Amino acid sequence: MITGLDRTAVTESVKRVVIAESRLSLRPADIDDHEPLNGEILRVNSLGFVGMLVRLEDELDIVLPDDLFVGRSFQTVHDLIEIVLSGAEASR
Repeated sequence: MITGLDRTAVTESVKRVVIAESRLSLRPADIDDHEPLNGEILRVNSLGFVGMLVRLEDELDIVLPDDLFVGRSFQTVHDLIEIVLSGAEASR
């Protein structure tokens, strides 16, 4: 696994960032991994998505390859967690 970066840390960071992007006052534990990124609770649009990725890179001290996101669809928090984990691994 990624040294210093595990699934728990990535999950926590992703949830914190999507909550902030959705302008909510929730704890990461309040968001289910399979919560839609654009549904009844979370509201993440394409412009916000770019900002979230930058914040995740900063927060997790990683660089996510730009091509990692080309042609991919992100429907849930889980989708985003998985791509951040795989992107972090690829950038090692």
